[in-house]
Amino acid sequence: MHTEAIAFPEAHAQARAELACAFRWAARLGLHEAIANHFSLAVSEDGRRFLINPYGRHFSRVRASDLLLLDADDPSALERPDAPDITAWALHGALHRRHPHARCILHVHSKYATALACLADSRLPPIEQNSMRFFERVAIDEGFDGMGLGDEAERVSRQLGDKPILLMGNHGVLVAAPSVAQAFDDLYYFERACEVYLTALASGRPLRIASDAVARKTARQWLDYPDFARRHFAALQGILDEEAPDYRN
Repeated sequence: MHTEAIAFPEAHAQARAELACAFRWAARLGLHEAIANHFSLAVSEDGRRFLINPYGRHFSRVRASDLLLLDADDPSALERPDAPDITAWALHGALHRRHPHARCILHVHSKYATALACLADSRLPPIEQNSMRFFERVAIDEGFDGMGLGDEAERVSRQLGDKPILLMGNHGVLVAAPSVAQAFDDLYYFERACEVYLTALASGRPLRIASDAVARKTARQWLDYPDFARRHFAALQGILDEEAPDYRN
């Protein structure tokens, strides 16, 4: 079976625009790494058909129409003239096959999350509200075995479990969520939490770590906060609509 050509803008127009917005903002916030890293968004009920960025396209220039529509069960995607990055295909294909509930998957090598992933102890302690948001919600992969190809991609896909964040030891970070808005909100706040933690560590002074009870309470308050991720992402789209509306093209 070969991945069929899908017309734009009729097919998945809103999904494409939202994912393109996430790429643009990842670049604006310095979360990207040259032409590496990849975001994907499932567009079929079973999660196996997904949009993903084309190989070699800088995050700051991604448009809705650039996004490739792939099938996680169709390796012939790598034979297309516009074939995706080989690690993007392997990793996101494995994740979408294994986790149909994870509609949007964002993978970056952002500075502070990656720095945390390089520490022998990669846990993020609950020292402020942003880090408490992720209390008991981060899976840590300690088995890095090379670039995300073949068996390594399958192994990584198993590490996510039911967590929204996978901190990939010696590698980077991966966020999985039911929507682009939620995924991007989680990515943004996780990177901020890592930045604050590593900055506090650099002071050399003792950390003020909240109790598990307070951390769990705060995490629940974050989860119950009304409509936060959607409003955050709508604000980001509004800025792009004024300053760089070509992302929707």
